[in-house]
Amino acid sequence: MTLTGYAGEEGRLHARVDVNGAGTARVDTGIPVLDHLLALLALSDALHAERARGHGSAVVPADEALAHVALEASGRPLLVSNVDLSDMGVGGLATDLVARFLTQFAEGAGLTLHVRLIEGRDTQHVLAAIFKALGVGLAQSCRPRRRKETDGD
Repeated sequence: MTLTGYAGEEGRLHARVDVNGAGTARVDTGIPVLDHLLALLALSDALHAERARGHGSAVVPADEALAHVALEASGRPLLVSNVDLSDMGVGGLATDLVARFLTQFAEGAGLTLHVRLIEGRDTQHVLAAIFKALGVGLAQSCRPRRRKETDGD
């Protein structure tokens, strides 16, 4: 995965993602904390491939923080979260930018995305747990189905 770009005046992030790459990440947003968080995402195949599982879930720790992320490549973008990122900041990164990124990521990828913070006090650890869980959930979602699975709709 390669992400390059910047978070400009409007908080926009320009990115180029190669989901069929070698499994390494090179991220350069100009904001080191965001670079670290984005490098935690693990994409191995296209989310909406015909044989892709289409959903994933993970509970992941980062020190004292524990986050649960569940997602479905539903084509109905939605972010549901119990994490208030509006008044926290870490390493020069306004966390409202993280909230906007997650919303725009869900919209751009056509994901229904649920983010739950189970435990956590340190903002950096909370964000790391969320992004690691998101990466695992995305990797699960991209895996091929083992057998004929129904959507459950």
